[in-house]
Amino acid sequence: MSGVKELGYVVYEVSGLADWEHFGVDLLGMQLGERTGDGFTLRTDEKAHRWVVTEGPADDLVATGYEVEGAGALDALVVKLRAAGVEVTEGDEALAAARKVDRIFLTADPMGNRIELVEGLAEAATPFVSASLLGGFVTGAGGAGHQVLLAHGVSRETYLGFYLDLLGFRISDIIVEELAPGVVADLIFLHCNGRHHTVAFGDLPSPKKTHHFMVEVDDIRDVGLAYDRCMDAKQPFEMTLGMHPNDHMFSFYVFTPSGFSIEYGWGGLIIDEETWEVKTLDRLHSWGHRPPGVVAGLLAAAPNPMEENH
Repeated sequence: MSGVKELGYVVYEVSGLADWEHFGVDLLGMQLGERTGDGFTLRTDEKAHRWVVTEGPADDLVATGYEVEGAGALDALVVKLRAAGVEVTEGDEALAAARKVDRIFLTADPMGNRIELVEGLAEAATPFVSASLLGGFVTGAGGAGHQVLLAHGVSRETYLGFYLDLLGFRISDIIVEELAPGVVADLIFLHCNGRHHTVAFGDLPSPKKTHHFMVEVDDIRDVGLAYDRCMDAKQPFEMTLGMHPNDHMFSFYVFTPSGFSIEYGWGGLIIDEETWEVKTLDRLHSWGHRPPGVVAGLLAAAPNPMEENH
């Protein structure tokens, strides 16, 4: 197969390195990988890194590293992209060394998101150790996690032509929900391995390239513990605990110091390619995932029996 096999890593440009290190290591339970000339890396497993954090003004996603299955598959994918008129350039040895990969090619999707096609993402020299987790992060054959990107007016036909026809992703499902009269959320979810989705797209009102990145843990208790750590640290939440109807992820959404979100979840669905049927669902959340302000208001308005009995 010459297509993408997994999401290997993401690269973020952030304006506050110290805040990000605290967020990633202390709150989310990641491990500091190494300090670089312009930032640091974060680990969630035995790979050298899964997040590359660099200093700069963007406060946004600046690159996604997609791994393919070996040198032959990478060469075939580059040929396929170039034959379709997509510009692809080979990264130099310095970039490959920085990304800890054997080879790297650079291109961009129709929204202008930088994509790094790589093979041979290195293992770390030491075992993964989290100071906070009871279990570990779910990566392996499913890659680093998933991300939801913003379409910014680019047609679905256009970006699907790139991700499906060229990179080899498959459609998982679609969710269309009317959030308010005339306000419709319409998202499409794509997979490249058993993880329900590796990337999803929606035309949401945001100036950023990314809406969120999802990290998954293998012990449900770690969701609750991370929830408490973020709350105690007064890290702003986007959505409280809840579950999605398509990937069955039990999760919460917390804002990063850069203003986009991290979904922190457990229990994500694994797709069986032989039996999977693409469906269109009518809601984004099975339950929960409420805005924190709404939850705070409901709790404040609820009567307190203890007070009423005195």
